[in-house]
Amino acid sequence: MIKNYFIIFLISMVPLIELRGAIPVSQAMQLPIIPSYIICILGNMIPVPIIYLFARKFLEWGQDKKIIGGICRFFLEKGTKAGEKLQSKAGRGIFLALLLFVGIPLPGTGAWTGTLAASFLNMKFKQTVIAVMLGVLLAGLIMMAGSLGLFSAIFAVFGK
Repeated sequence: MIKNYFIIFLISMVPLIELRGAIPVSQAMQLPIIPSYIICILGNMIPVPIIYLFARKFLEWGQDKKIIGGICRFFLEKGTKAGEKLQSKAGRGIFLALLLFVGIPLPGTGAWTGTLAASFLNMKFKQTVIAVMLGVLLAGLIMMAGSLGLFSAIFAVFGK
């Protein structure tokens, strides 16, 4: 069982997959949901300070390198677009916008992209970490509810 927890911990650290993929995997492995939720959140949050402090600098450095240039340019574009999108929609409510951007589990959103976008917007470190953490908690709750079939039950009762 420890091996399975380690697997979901690692999955939750992978960009673009994060805990959005790790929580359903935990349920496919038939792991208890609450410990899985906690482990996935921890795994998803570990890269956040590293991304905030170093990712933008690394991507800018690597964008013109032969082997890694393409992937660096891809993530620079993704971070820039996400930052611009957040800024245009949020204005001064950037904290809430970042929280929701990370928290609503859609393709291309999440802790990695949100943190990178925050670094492009020059948000303060503490503000970024808190907004991303709250967003990860929200995304985890949504994915947990979906993995447990709660959405299906609600639609079955109320939807027609």
